[in-house]
Amino acid sequence: MSSPSGPALTELIPLALVIALSPLTIIPIVGVLHSPRPRPGSVAYLAGWLLGLGLLTGLFTVVPGLLPRPEHGTPVWAAWVRIAIGAVLIGFGLYRWITQRGEPHELPGMRHITDASPRRLFLIAAVLTAANPKVLFMCLAAGLLISAENLGAATPWAVFAFVLAAGSTVLLPTLAYLVAGQRLDPPLTRLRAWLERHSTALVAATLILIGAHMLYKGISHL
Repeated sequence: MSSPSGPALTELIPLALVIALSPLTIIPIVGVLHSPRPRPGSVAYLAGWLLGLGLLTGLFTVVPGLLPRPEHGTPVWAAWVRIAIGAVLIGFGLYRWITQRGEPHELPGMRHITDASPRRLFLIAAVLTAANPKVLFMCLAAGLLISAENLGAATPWAVFAFVLAAGSTVLLPTLAYLVAGQRLDPPLTRLRAWLERHSTALVAATLILIGAHMLYKGISHL
């Protein structure tokens, strides 16, 4: 089975970064790593998170099969999908910056996450991928773009690459904690505090920059 092409991956990486750099992705896993059972809890949460991302993205690669497709090249609707994604990301980034600038970000329900059993953490993580509109929208966008590239047998590899990049900020802390254990507690605590203070600027900048990239790519494909 061949791996996905370079252009396909470069389209997916910015979308994956929106998920990976979101405080709503990073803060929960930091909370899990400070729970009474950090190792089994973080592994269960990671498994649920990656599974949720994979199922959503894979599902959305199937939907465009119902749309008309030219015999050769990329369908025109794919360009409009890119434009729509870019416009939505820029609009949401500006909205976040204007309405939430200077406000600390507090994730609701963190106590339920830190007190949950590994089995429950698996379910919470899987549900959060679909319940978070930003994650859901990015998985939808990635699935549509993967389908538009008509990768054939390489489609699962493209989905895998997207899920791995999107889940990297959950995967890497989990693996690091499995190796280093409680030695990671101080830097993780500082990371969580920094994210809660600066999450609005980080999210807004990420959304606007990636939205501009997607908008440019869409217009250039028309």
